Amino acid sequence: MSIRNFAAAAVLLGATVSSHAAVTIFSDNFDADKTTNNATKFVHGWTVSNGTVDVDGTGFVHNEMPGNGHYVDLDGSTMRAGVLSNSFTAGAGGVYTLSFDLAGNQRNWGTDTVEVTFGTTHQTYKIGQSEPITTRKLTFMPATSGVYGVSFHNLGGDNRGAFLHQVTISAVPETDTYAMLLAGLACIGLVARRRKRQDPPF
Repeated sequence: MSIRNFAAAAVLLGATVSSHAAVTIFSDNFDADKTTNNATKFVHGWTVSNGTVDVDGTGFVHNEMPGNGHYVDLDGSTMRAGVLSNSFTAGAGGVYTLSFDLAGNQRNWGTDTVEVTFGTTHQTYKIGQSEPITTRKLTFMPATSGVYGVSFHNLGGDNRGAFLHQVTISAVPETDTYAMLLAGLACIGLVARRRKRQDPPF
């Protein structure tokens, strides 16, 4: 298969995928939340269990990342890092993507370990103490429709946790996912037919 044919297929598939763009179903940068130690009230439905988290940032005594508004210190001020959780509704067969910004503790306090759960997807991250805000992503494809959880947990408890900034959940519904799959198969078929017509007989 020639590079030209691959390129043609890629263009066709890319155009189809772009027409079925993901839809944002949740977004929070924590700017609406009050800065405080041991935060318990969040505007966008977050809850804290088994410990505490802080909301740091602009206008607060703790503002380790100036210019970034508000953000969550995932290891609060009680020597026991809490689990920051929320929920979202997902449809069976859709593709859901969690995008989130994590940064190091910015206080020369060593590496933090953060466990992230998104639906049935789990991932552990090692965040260096001086690491800048970095966007990470997880993907989840639910087998059944329902309400699923998203959570962040900084392991340990020394009052110096990694920082969580922007959190976004986007979705490509099942119908669009199916359409994308069909488009991909159609592109492969198109390339195969072209190759068959162009290949010289033996």
